[in-house]
Amino acid sequence: MSLRIPLCALAVLLCSFISCGILPAAELNIYSARHYDDDRNLFEAFTEKTGIRVNLVEDSGDKLLARIRAEGRNSPADLFITVDAGRLAAADRMGIFQPVKSEVLESAIPEQLRHAEGHWFAFGKRYRIIVYAKDRVDPSELSTYEDLVHERWRGRILVRSSSNVYNQSLLAAMIATHGQAAAESWARGLVANFARAPQGGDRPQIAAVAAGAGDVAIVNHYYALQMRDSGDPAQEAVWGKIGLFFPNQGEGERGTHTNVSGAGLLAHAPNRDHAVAFLEYLASPEGQLAWVRGSREFPVVAGVANPLDGEGFEFRGDDTVSAQTLGELSSTAMRIFDRVGWR
Repeated sequence: MSLRIPLCALAVLLCSFISCGILPAAELNIYSARHYDDDRNLFEAFTEKTGIRVNLVEDSGDKLLARIRAEGRNSPADLFITVDAGRLAAADRMGIFQPVKSEVLESAIPEQLRHAEGHWFAFGKRYRIIVYAKDRVDPSELSTYEDLVHERWRGRILVRSSSNVYNQSLLAAMIATHGQAAAESWARGLVANFARAPQGGDRPQIAAVAAGAGDVAIVNHYYALQMRDSGDPAQEAVWGKIGLFFPNQGEGERGTHTNVSGAGLLAHAPNRDHAVAFLEYLASPEGQLAWVRGSREFPVVAGVANPLDGEGFEFRGDDTVSAQTLGELSSTAMRIFDRVGWR
């Protein structure tokens, strides 16, 4: 005997299930190596817009990748978010991503800022710039990364260790632009101009310039902007002593080295559609503003305000070496670092 339930009764039953919490809520599980308080506001805004609840796990990129690999097909994670093209490429080599085909993402995000087959997409741009001491360096002395090997910079340059992925990507860009031999010569020349052995992260390099330990430092731009906006008098005092210079912006130059933060859809994502919806949200003007608000990165989507808008900053262009190429050349960069003594 078949059981027939009138449509009106079925609707009442369904509503009862929802009100009692019997049906599972729409959700999305994100493993994130970004650690900005404002990212939680981003997730909340996405939930408010779509009704999809975001469950967040935060840790270092390496620990999250190890966890994803250990969980295998049983992983609850839908998306992996991390920083730097090198880390995205390392994750892709592990085979943890699946391709995404989306007109929204492909039309909004420039080709060089996404994986060729849609394994990951960049949502924030990170420039590796030169910070200089205002009282000891005239910005007219600065021009390109290549010029930093000139003897006038002997004993004046600060930078962090070669084990840092940001430096690996910078050298990868030099390899892609000039070839391996020229990139190695550049790295050797830069080492000869170090003011001290590499130590500490990018913020300490900036503070060291302000304190007189060196005259210029190679750092990611957003560290300086975070210090500017910190509300901490000591960090704001450092900001007052330094200037920002974006290299290779002259006529005919290739543009400032551009790295990324981004995300990819995981191979065994249980909530694939929700994950794609989130990626597309990040490519919207609203999502872009939320993504860069805490980090002080630059947006990847044209027309969205950047954190230096309104300060008379003139920016002519990005280095167009693709983020995928940066990741692919990172191991070559590490071998060069070893040979030239950049520790």
